Order: sequence, then C-alpha cells, then structure tokens
Amino acid sequence: MTTQTGAPRRARAAVTGAFAVHGLTTAAWVARIPQIKEHLGLGAGVFGIALLGAPLGVVLAVRFAGRCVARWGSRAVTLWAGTVGALAPACVAFAGNLPSLIAALLLMGAALGLMDVAMNAQGVAVERAYGRPIMSGLHGSYSVGTLGAALVGAAAAHGSVPVRVHLPVASLVLVAALWLGCRGLLGRAADEPFAASADVPGRGPAARGALLMLGVIGLCSFVGEGAMADWSAVYLREDLGTGPGAAGLGYAGCAVAMTLGRLAGDRVVARFGAVAVLRTGSAVAAGGLGLGLLARDPVAAVAGFTLFGLGVAAVAPVTFSAAGNLPGVPSAAGIARVTSLGYLGLLGGPPVIGFVAEGVGLGWALAVPVVLVAAIVPLGRAAAAARG
Repeated sequence: MTTQTGAPRRARAAVTGAFAVHGLTTAAWVARIPQIKEHLGLGAGVFGIALLGAPLGVVLAVRFAGRCVARWGSRAVTLWAGTVGALAPACVAFAGNLPSLIAALLLMGAALGLMDVAMNAQGVAVERAYGRPIMSGLHGSYSVGTLGAALVGAAAAHGSVPVRVHLPVASLVLVAALWLGCRGLLGRAADEPFAASADVPGRGPAARGALLMLGVIGLCSFVGEGAMADWSAVYLREDLGTGPGAAGLGYAGCAVAMTLGRLAGDRVVARFGAVAVLRTGSAVAAGGLGLGLLARDPVAAVAGFTLFGLGVAAVAPVTFSAAGNLPGVPSAAGIARVTSLGYLGLLGGPPVIGFVAEGVGLGWALAVPVVLVAAIVPLGRAAAAARG
C-alpha cells in the first residue's frame, strides 16, 4: 500500500478537481437554456433536436476514447479534452442559428465524453497509488460541480446577466481551474502498471464477460438516473397532482442523496467491499422507489426518489473502478466499454419509459428502472473480477 503523501496526495487533489470541472462544464449552460432557445427563436421540437447534439457527441467520442488514452495518456487527454469542453459553453452562447448550436453541443459532448473516460482512467491509477477506494468521492465531486454550476447559472439568469457574458466568463474560469488545479495528475507511466500479458488470469473471454456484466450494471443504473431527471417531476405534477414547486422535489431529493452517498461511499466500499455495496445499494434503490410508486402519495414518492438516488450512488464509481482494474484489460478500454453501455441507458432509457407510459401510464412505466436496478443484485458479483 502506498503512503498517502507526496505524488498520490497531489494526484488525488488534481483528479478531484478534474471531476469537479467536468461537472461544472456539463451544467454550466443548463440554466440558460430558456434564454438561448428564445434568442434563436426555436420551437420546442426543433430545440429538442438541437439538444441531441451533446449526447451524440458523447456516444461518438467514447468509441475512440480508449485508443486516445492509450496513445497520449489519461493526463494529456483529461487536460486537452477538458479544455475544449470548457470552451464549448462560450461557443453555445455565440451560436447564431440551429446548425451552429448543434455543432457547439456536438463539440461539447465529444470533448466531455473523452474527458470522462480519461479522468476515470486517471482516477483508477490514483486509486492504485493510494491503495484504497477513492472513486466514489471523485464522482461525488462531479455531482457537487453540477449542483454548483446549476446554482450559479440560476443566479446569473435571475440577475439578467447576458448569456454572452455569463458563459464566456464561465469558460475562461473553467479553463483556468482545469490547468491550475490539475497539474498534479499522474503521467503515462501510472496508467498501466500491470502489464497485460498472456499469463495474466482473466484475460480473454472471462475478462470480456466481466466487462459486459459491468456494462449491463451501468446501463441498469443509468436508465433510472435518466428517468429521475426526465420523469420524476412529470409524475409528481401530472399523476399525483402536486404544485409546480413541489414537483421538482423528487429529482432534487434524488440528486442530493446521490451526491451525499458518493461523498461517503469510499469508506463504505472500503469496509464492506464493492460487491456488497452494489447489491445492498441496488436493493435499497429498487425497494425504495417501488414502494414509493405503489403508495401513490407525493411524500412517499419523493422519499422513493431520494432512496433511489442514495442506493445507486455507488454504482458508477464501483463499476468504473472494477472495469479499470480487470486483469489483462487496459484501464481506459475497460472504462470506455462500460461508459458506452451506461450512456446507452442514460440516453435511451427516458424515451423508452415515455413510450411505455403511453400504454400503461407513467406510474407503471417507472417500474422499469425498479426492475432493472433490482437486476443489479445478482449481477453485482461481476465487480469481484477486478484486482483488489
């Protein structure tokens, strides 16, 4: 076990900063969406098409992220992809028409997709140097970043700060924070300290099977995360008849619980192990959300959404850490595979739930994430395939 001093400590602070910058960049422009839509004079349907630019960029970039990290190292890809991603909100602010907005969002999604894989690979390398779990805390810093950016954006919108002032300033601050705060990232030598050789146990079909299972675990969790973001307020407002303000409490509870769960998750994983945390958390998420939906009561529903966020908080950190530590599999390649399946669930899950809701109602459609998260309980054993 490496002592928590020197380079590992600096690297942990640096990669924590990278996760926070990623979260800040992701949410920097979200609160200004109404002003951007109004400025461009776009209808809801056309603007919805524009919003597909970011997820499309993520999906395309993740396919090549493993190769990029293998060639240039997780440190370089984190810094340079993060720089492009941080500048993208300024490009969004100055988009003058639909094609330029789509291009700016495509650029943002691609850069953040590359950064996502690279910073998780860097996190795995730092975790190895530390000798104990740190991935949950890293993902917690991402969640804190998204919440912080949302609050700043809401304050800027409330104060009538022009979008073309707010977002360019935010981009400059993010670039400066990235390069000043992330100088301690580990170099290429730390990315793969364990050589992938033919005599390493788990290489080949066994490793590919473990990666597939980890990816399925990520997909099952991310479907629910996307559903909470897109459908929880609609369910509370239209199915349970709450007011507009109370309708937002479902996702707020989920997001806050997930953030707190991730910030505390490393100690829990270190004490009880990754497999136990995956299984127990998934059971809590499925049981809490299922009971909250069955109660048909706003308070119970908000409690269910909150328990769901708490239960799945550790799923992404644990699966990414496990994928980055599979014997015989390069960290970035393993993380990219899991990330691609996870984003498939995050992006494709909410439309599927909407389609199901057309036939059986939203309350029953939200049982889809309940079933999927419950499936993580038997699948959680896949995390045991990773190096300790």
